[in-house]
Amino acid sequence: MTRIGRLLALCALGFAPGLAADAEHKEGNVDEMADPYLWLEDVEGERALRWVKARNRATTRALANASSFKTLRQRLLAVFDSDDRIPEIDKLGDRYYNFWRDKAHPRGLWRRTTLDSYRSETPDWETVLDLDALARQEDENWVLSAFFCREPDYRRCLVRLSRGGADAVVTREFDLRAKAFVAPEDGGFALPEAKGTVDWAGQDAIFVATDFGPGSMTDSGYPRIVKLWRRGDPLSKAEVVFKGEAADVSVGAYSHLATGFETQLVWRATDFHNSEMYLRVPEAAAAKGSAQSARLRRIDKPTDASASVHRGQLFIGLKSDWEVGGKSYPAGSLLAIDLKMFLDGDRAFATVFEPSDGATLADYAPTRNHVLLNVLDNVQNRIVIATPGEGGWTQSPVTAGADAEAGASSVSASPLAPDEDDRYFVHTTNYLTPPTLALGAVGKPATVLKRAPAHFDAAGLQIAQHWAESKDGTRIPYFQVSRTERDAPAPTLLYGYGGFEIPLLPSYSAGVGIGWLEEGGVYVVANIRGGGEFGPSWHQSALREKRHRAFEDFIAVAEDLVRRGVTTPEHLGILGGSNGGLLMGNMLTMRPDLFGAIAAQVPLLDMHRYHELLAGASWMAEYGDPDDPDDWRFLRRYSPYHNVAEDAAYPPLLVTTSTRDDRVHPGHARKMVAKMKAMGHDVTYYENVEGGHGGAADNAQSAFMWALVYRFLWRKLGGGRQ
Repeated sequence: MTRIGRLLALCALGFAPGLAADAEHKEGNVDEMADPYLWLEDVEGERALRWVKARNRATTRALANASSFKTLRQRLLAVFDSDDRIPEIDKLGDRYYNFWRDKAHPRGLWRRTTLDSYRSETPDWETVLDLDALARQEDENWVLSAFFCREPDYRRCLVRLSRGGADAVVTREFDLRAKAFVAPEDGGFALPEAKGTVDWAGQDAIFVATDFGPGSMTDSGYPRIVKLWRRGDPLSKAEVVFKGEAADVSVGAYSHLATGFETQLVWRATDFHNSEMYLRVPEAAAAKGSAQSARLRRIDKPTDASASVHRGQLFIGLKSDWEVGGKSYPAGSLLAIDLKMFLDGDRAFATVFEPSDGATLADYAPTRNHVLLNVLDNVQNRIVIATPGEGGWTQSPVTAGADAEAGASSVSASPLAPDEDDRYFVHTTNYLTPPTLALGAVGKPATVLKRAPAHFDAAGLQIAQHWAESKDGTRIPYFQVSRTERDAPAPTLLYGYGGFEIPLLPSYSAGVGIGWLEEGGVYVVANIRGGGEFGPSWHQSALREKRHRAFEDFIAVAEDLVRRGVTTPEHLGILGGSNGGLLMGNMLTMRPDLFGAIAAQVPLLDMHRYHELLAGASWMAEYGDPDDPDDWRFLRRYSPYHNVAEDAAYPPLLVTTSTRDDRVHPGHARKMVAKMKAMGHDVTYYENVEGGHGGAADNAQSAFMWALVYRFLWRKLGGGRQ
């Protein structure tokens, strides 16, 4: 899968909600079984949609009709549509591909060029697929979800199209030379709308994990069966490769088809953090018409470890300590071994990376002969090249060049063509420095290809890292972006997430700059536990019954901002989405006195029913099982929907979501708002009709939704500023 393909493929195993059904789940003064707002979970129900439209009209009248809102929305849209953004590219064969949205193409263009042309100020782009034209032709609101192009010739691709940005997609085969879809009657692969995965298994076969009918999906709403589908056969004749269990999260299969290193892998996610992986070994008898064309060999690894294969090397990333082959390897290590030797029983792993104090591995990506390591050191990135040798793996820093490195607090690297050579892209940025794209090669310094222009005035602004002390004494880092000289206290926006081992790293946001910093606000990002800023232990320390630590960390950062005189509770606003929306809900119910306004986007709020709604069951390893009375006891303590009280004094709350979000059910947001409205609290709501879990399907929708957030916060925190 290509780099842009990965960016487009919103992880279908995301963040969302569940149901309990016995009397032991009653606790405190709330009867969880008596939910008067269950009707709002009917996503397309007539009554529910009437309620949504009424809330949207009220919010539009209150916020979107002001001249300041319209000015901000137009300015944001101009930036989102601007032609001077850096076009990200993937190398497919001898051409370089980019997916692009602008004012004239809100759904987007899939286009290509040469590397020489890309280096120029005005590359010569050739359109491959026009999503807007396709949407008009088929009368569908298509959003490009992902594409998977067949190695090594890259002649054919599997293009995945989403209606309105949902996780469920349709899949169609596409011919890159003809720039056209391959019709099923002409032998093209095509799959109806469903959640699932696909990948090439060879020139004329694909792996398919999709909804094959009753009993083929897991409790989380993902496929539990993966099949091999050969060209020319009906899908009903596809060969079963693997069957998981209904209690699993999902299963799937994928291939590496580089000549001489052909590999087929099958995976089974037993929960969000544990998985099995199998090597699919073709049988010689398959050519003679055997019913089973291959056998599976399980890769012996810890279930919480990741595994990948590249050009005959097996890489294993550890999330916990592992004793194997007479040696001990600490959590956070990256190990490597020759795949054939491993399958023959050898366990003499080489250590590619081992964590140290403050330094953890955020990501890795092999080139043809090396591995790019993205190392996080106290929430600061550095890229290291790891090279195999007779004495083991050695490391050397990436030389990005002064232009690419200047002012950058966040650096990432990605291979250009990992089966062909050792070239790589380097991306650098921070909260105040627009992104820079450089091209490098192992042994040579990177040279700048593209530099994005500034979209807001950063004069007089500075970035500083501070540390707060959480309730249990743990030091929590946070970044603060503010003016060197300012009148304190100032309206301050504090952002947080804290889940699924996802780190929050410095990055340039024109929206934050235009909507918040330029107007005199202070912007803060909290690196709380539950994220991935300090490796697996930072994440694991806030799982399940320990979730309260993430909330306590966020509170500690907020209190530190007040203690340092940066802001006051009346001027402190907070923002989070998805799992961060759960964080916002808990800040509302736990410390309403500490905040002046709260904005929650596509939030998870009902921890009693989260596992019954859409993908929610897949997150029980992160949160717990509401059907288990012991789990419900701690879940009940951080279920905002069950802790909101009529007699409490809450800060103003904005909740936004999407009707087309098929990951975190919009019922979370709807029910919370309806309940709070009935209690008489100050709560504002807007539900976008498209957008999936991202909340918006195109740039215009994104501009509208972000303008809502910033105008709401300024109105509540900026002394009534409109």
